Amino acid sequence: MLKIAVIGSGTMGNGIAHVFAQHDHQVSLIDTNEKALEKALATISKNLDRQLSKGVIQAEEKESVLANITTHTELADGVQNADIVVEAATEDTKLKLDIFRQLDQHCPKNTILATNTSSISITKIAAATNRPEQVIGMHFMNPVPVMPLVEVIKGYKTSEETTHQIMSVAKGLEKAPVAVNDYPGFVANRILMPMINEAIYSLYEGVAGVQEIDTVMKLGMAHPMGPLQLADFIGLDVCLSILNVLHEGLGNPKYAPCPLLVNMVEAGNKGIKSGEGFYLHTHGSKELIVSERFNK
Repeated sequence: MLKIAVIGSGTMGNGIAHVFAQHDHQVSLIDTNEKALEKALATISKNLDRQLSKGVIQAEEKESVLANITTHTELADGVQNADIVVEAATEDTKLKLDIFRQLDQHCPKNTILATNTSSISITKIAAATNRPEQVIGMHFMNPVPVMPLVEVIKGYKTSEETTHQIMSVAKGLEKAPVAVNDYPGFVANRILMPMINEAIYSLYEGVAGVQEIDTVMKLGMAHPMGPLQLADFIGLDVCLSILNVLHEGLGNPKYAPCPLLVNMVEAGNKGIKSGEGFYLHTHGSKELIVSERFNK
C-alpha cells in the first residue's frame, strides 16, 4: 500500500484518486476549493455506483474505496507523507511550475513527483525542483477508471529507477503503461491533436459539416467517437493549449491551431464544460445535437 497525493480534484484528478483508492492505496486528494473536493467525492461515488451496477465491484468495496480517500485544501498537509504525488491541475505551465516548487519544499526527499500533463515538458517542470531525477510524467487517459493507457514520460534527468517504479505502479493499477520520451505532445497528443485540428480545418473550409466529418471517422476509421465530438469531450481550450505547445515546441506550421478553434475558445465555447462546442451539451442527455452555429 502506497500513500498517494493527487493535486487537483477535477475530471482527471478525481479519476486518478478513484483508481488509486480502488487498488487499496491511501489517497490524499488536494484542491484549494472545498466545494470542488465535495463535488469530486460525489463524482467518485457516482462512478463507483456505475461499476457496482455492472458487477465490476461489490457493495462493500465502494465503502472501502471512499474510506481510502481523504481531502485537503492545504497542499503541505496533503503531501507530507506521500510516496508519490500525481499533479492533475489545470494545463498551465506557470501554475504547474509553482506547484512543483511547493512540492519539492514540502514532500519527503524520497517522494516521486509525477505530473498528469498532456503536453508540457517534463524536463521543464523537473527543473523547478531539486530532484529532477524523481520527476516524471504519468499521463492518464480520460475517463481514468475506464481507459487502460498511461503514458509514462521520462524527462531529460528522470532516473531509470523512477521510471521503473512508476511503470510498476501503473501495472498495479491494472493499467497499460507505455514509456515515451519528453518531446512536445509526447505520443498520444502529437498524433491526436493534429487529427482533431485537421477535422476543424475541414469544417472551417467548408469541406463537410460536423456530423459528416465525425461519421466518416467513426464508420470509415472505426473510431468510437468522431474527432469533433472528442474535441468537445476533451475541452476545446485544452486542445488549443496542446496545439500551441506543439506549434511552439516543434516550430512547424502544421501544428498551428485552426482560427475557428481559436475563435471558439475566445468566445467561451469550450465543449462539454461550457455546454456548447461543435455540439450542444445538455446535462443528462446523450443525444448529439450539432450547435446551431454549424447546423446550416
